[in-house]
Amino acid sequence: MIITRNLSNGIRVVMEEMPAAWSVSVGIWVKAGAVDETEKNRGISHFIEHMMFKGTKNRDARRIAADIDCLGAQMNAFTGKEATCYYIKSTTENYRKAADVLCDMLENSLFAKAELDREREVICEEIKMSRDDPDDSAHEGLLRLIYKDAPLGNSILGTRSSLMSITSRSMREHVMREYTRDSIVISAAGRFDPDELCEYFEGKLMSLGERKPPRKTVGFTYERGFTSGVRDIMQAHICMGTKALPMDDDRSYGLQILSNLFGGSMSSRLFQNIREQKGLAYSVFSTTGSFSDSGYFEIYAGVGKENVKKTVDAVKQEIDKLASESVTSEELDASREQMKASYVFSGENTSSRMIVNGKNYLLSGRTYQPEEVMAGYDAVTVEEIDKIKALICDTGEYSVSVISGWRTDLRRLME
Repeated sequence: MIITRNLSNGIRVVMEEMPAAWSVSVGIWVKAGAVDETEKNRGISHFIEHMMFKGTKNRDARRIAADIDCLGAQMNAFTGKEATCYYIKSTTENYRKAADVLCDMLENSLFAKAELDREREVICEEIKMSRDDPDDSAHEGLLRLIYKDAPLGNSILGTRSSLMSITSRSMREHVMREYTRDSIVISAAGRFDPDELCEYFEGKLMSLGERKPPRKTVGFTYERGFTSGVRDIMQAHICMGTKALPMDDDRSYGLQILSNLFGGSMSSRLFQNIREQKGLAYSVFSTTGSFSDSGYFEIYAGVGKENVKKTVDAVKQEIDKLASESVTSEELDASREQMKASYVFSGENTSSRMIVNGKNYLLSGRTYQPEEVMAGYDAVTVEEIDKIKALICDTGEYSVSVISGWRTDLRRLME
């Protein structure tokens, strides 16, 4: 059972007890990510996440790590387009001590210049590493095409140029503006007492601001685009995609099932046609991604130069077939069961539940009980799939991002 509470300090809490677990995962979610940045400070949210581990008024970086290790706990963080999450996983008896470290980091980080200068170079290496990963680069290129100048098109890592303009002062100002108590959700999953957890966090994070200033919503109009990057690699990494559904859209259950039967499993249409029957690609799949007010559908394939046109043509043929013919009830039922099983499997992990619940509550203001999710999948019909597939069946609306060892004429490829 997922429960929520509002604390007197303005922080919201979402909790899911898992009595069979012997651990608890606790995440401090902050509604601050790449969408909250300007061109000048691009990457500052991710940079701040790194710097939170580099020392506070009470602990240096080594002490932060040692205090977590001596509890047998695990600690990490990640930054996304719309949020940043700092989290620990611990035995039940030690989670409060581990959470003390997280709270100290959020309230008392120093952002010392020497540490900042060192970590800036670390992130520059991370940018290089990301660029050296061609499928990751192709994916990021696709998102930039879909969202263009809208905030969701912002790079999470930033650029070397934007990182060079970020100072200790600008970090403190960003934290003061974005890390406010009304923009924070505490998410916990595992074995713990909800009353004790809420009592613990009632007096925490009080040095943070109370309320974030309102921000003007920036909309965007989707127009297809193409980008081709050249790297010293042997394969072409192709990402095709289009705008889809935001995270709280009721049609998301159907779109997930559709994406899975189209290219999400070994029995899917894309896998069976392009890999098993034609032998064109080792890796080929489709997936969906969602944000608070938008989403996307994506198809990926990694192929040799001689197979690029054949693969794109085969993908387009499968999309056209999907558009012209209803999916079978057998396909729907199999994909439905796969999605339900995937949800059940993820529910056996405290960290996974903490992340799903925290993200949903922070970005959409609601939670999804397991019974509700199962019912959502069960309610999807062939007729509903036939309506939803209109979102993804017009190849003339697809943007394409390719990273390969040669220049590719994508417009001609998609004709």
